[in-house]
Amino acid sequence: MKKLIILITLGTLTQLGWSQSMEVVIKNVDASVGDIAVALFSNEADFLKKRFAAKKIKADKGEVRLIFENIPVGQYALSAYHDANTNGELDKNLIGIPKEGFGFSNDAMGTFGPPDFKKASFNWKGEQTISLALKYY
Repeated sequence: MKKLIILITLGTLTQLGWSQSMEVVIKNVDASVGDIAVALFSNEADFLKKRFAAKKIKADKGEVRLIFENIPVGQYALSAYHDANTNGELDKNLIGIPKEGFGFSNDAMGTFGPPDFKKASFNWKGEQTISLALKYY
């Protein structure tokens, strides 16, 4: 009986927003080649270093959608890039400018390099779609 009560309680907490599916829409994909790699970060200290969750999906010109499962309510930031040549990294030129499309939640941009967590972060309350647009140089 105790196990049943615990399972019902956990199910109720999930429905109330403690842990839900996060739909992510990546817009402005310029070609249907390669993959789109997306990383979810849960705090400023880990931003662009240690992912909370990550997914890779086949690129499709225009936009792609993916879902992160079981995401607790909280503050997050997303980064994404178009791995057109499927080498598993964001290719850059000799001076560090990305040669493949990239983007961050809130369409945040840094001055010289990536934005900070505060610019890219959003408050995840559940039941919302998060989108970002890739930028190509």
